[in-house]
Amino acid sequence: MAETKQASVGSLQKGSYIVIDGAACKVVSTATSRPGKHGHAKVNLMAVGILDDKKRNLVLPGHDNVDVPVIEKRTAQVLSITGNMANVMDSESFETFDLEIPEELAGEVKDGVEILYWEILDSRVMKQIK
Repeated sequence: MAETKQASVGSLQKGSYIVIDGAACKVVSTATSRPGKHGHAKVNLMAVGILDDKKRNLVLPGHDNVDVPVIEKRTAQVLSITGNMANVMDSESFETFDLEIPEELAGEVKDGVEILYWEILDSRVMKQIK
């Protein structure tokens, strides 16, 4: 279900999302170098993986197109918790699946709580409690 759309590198800002090496990343900084005599402006992108927190760097001509992940924000209800995994049910499709509980939400996620999760590329990640 990997959903992406095309966007020009030059149009990406800090806070935008981008796909680098098949991983969805959030852009932390962009720097554009001026074009040379016969060249094109180059964009130097620094991005951090949304799921793995790895830093990735990309240098491309400013007119190149890149993949931007389509992020679906959805809600779900927590059914049960086992260790750092929560079994949740989607509020619309009633599909049940397991989500890893991020460290910053560890104490707050309880049975019956509504959570917000993101569907990015082929992954689902818990973001916050509603």
